[in-house]
Amino acid sequence: MAKERLQQVGFAGLIGSVAGAALTAHRGRAAVAVGALAGAAGLGAAEAVARARQRPGEIPALWSRILASGALAAPLGYAADRLTGAGPVPVATAAGAAAGALGLRPQKVVLGPAVGALVGLGLGWRGQRAGSVAAAAAVVGYRVSSALLFRDPQLSLLAERVKAEDVPFVVPLASQTRYVGTDYVRSLAQVLGGTYTPDVADIGIVASLDELAGPSFDPAGVDPLVREFYEHTTRFALDIVPEWRLWVRPGYLLYRTLLARPLGQANVPMSQREAQHGVRSRIDTITGGDSFIGEKGASGGGDRSTRETVTVRGWIRSRADTGEPIYVGIYTTYRHEGRGYVSVGFPLPQASFTATLLPQSRPGAGNGPGNGPGNGQGLVLDSRSELDQPGHYLTYIDAQTAELTTAGVRGFAERLDVYTEAGELRAEHAFWVFGLPFLVLHYRITRKP
Repeated sequence: MAKERLQQVGFAGLIGSVAGAALTAHRGRAAVAVGALAGAAGLGAAEAVARARQRPGEIPALWSRILASGALAAPLGYAADRLTGAGPVPVATAAGAAAGALGLRPQKVVLGPAVGALVGLGLGWRGQRAGSVAAAAAVVGYRVSSALLFRDPQLSLLAERVKAEDVPFVVPLASQTRYVGTDYVRSLAQVLGGTYTPDVADIGIVASLDELAGPSFDPAGVDPLVREFYEHTTRFALDIVPEWRLWVRPGYLLYRTLLARPLGQANVPMSQREAQHGVRSRIDTITGGDSFIGEKGASGGGDRSTRETVTVRGWIRSRADTGEPIYVGIYTTYRHEGRGYVSVGFPLPQASFTATLLPQSRPGAGNGPGNGPGNGQGLVLDSRSELDQPGHYLTYIDAQTAELTTAGVRGFAERLDVYTEAGELRAEHAFWVFGLPFLVLHYRITRKP
């Protein structure tokens, strides 16, 4: 633990050194050297104090995270200033906008550029034109304003350095590289030591809907076509029609450019025109090998001991024309206190984002919205629940010990509704952030020839 804390302080010192150099670059070489030393000492000391005061189950203090974010913004502002010569107002506004977009909450998306612009105007009025100073001040100003205005946390630490079986609602699979991409399951098979099978001809994202039985869901009443889709997903072709709310488009464009495409993960089409290129859907599997989640099954029919069981099912969706990844998700099921749950893990570099969803029988016996009864029930998977399992979780995975540190992502919610209408499959995947809807994915699901 002492060694890890020393590494954390050292890394913070490195960030502080770069930030100090960027903040004093306009004052000459001697000032740069002093700034780098002061930045390393200051941010390193702040990290040491924050870690020393950090209690088990807590994330570092807010003030230390604000300082770190300002330090990270400084070299970016310096680079933007040198490349564009835009001046403090545009640089500060852009920095505030980026910080606000990362906050996800719509109010923060608006607050970020507003605070940035005010900070830039104030610095310009005082004659300060350094882009590094403008960016750092804008981010710090936004973070402080945001902390005063929005008291409910977006992330809450749930578990620190625990084993996988202690957090069954998490899929603890990370990417071994900075790029996830459509070959992720192939590379994972080398880590787990199992047999990799690409593009399995006839397989589902779950082994059986019966694994999901519980008080809110009776698999016996499910429409046969809905059951077939979940248990034999590769028999069907999918087309996505995205419906984005206008207010979220600028933030999503920034996220997509800076994160989704470089990661090769969670890269949803921006428009219906873009979605017309089509979607290629396939499921890659790993059979046998090491168990990746201890006591939790991985949609493998509940057999956790034999090497013949499918231990990993990776549903990979990509653009049909270019092969660019859209989603790379690991689909699992597990049972807790008499209920079945679906957990979908989206691998990230040394981390995982997990959506754990509660199955519910669809009201209306399989009918579409506003239509008459169908042949059977549909299936709703929802992250919104009073139960303690459903939700969204961001998990850091220690590469050496495989221990997990998991935070709950508050304010994010989703609902997947799969049903039949006039004998055809329909699906709507809706997303909310802090109660505000921002995206609905309409799926057209047709049986392959």
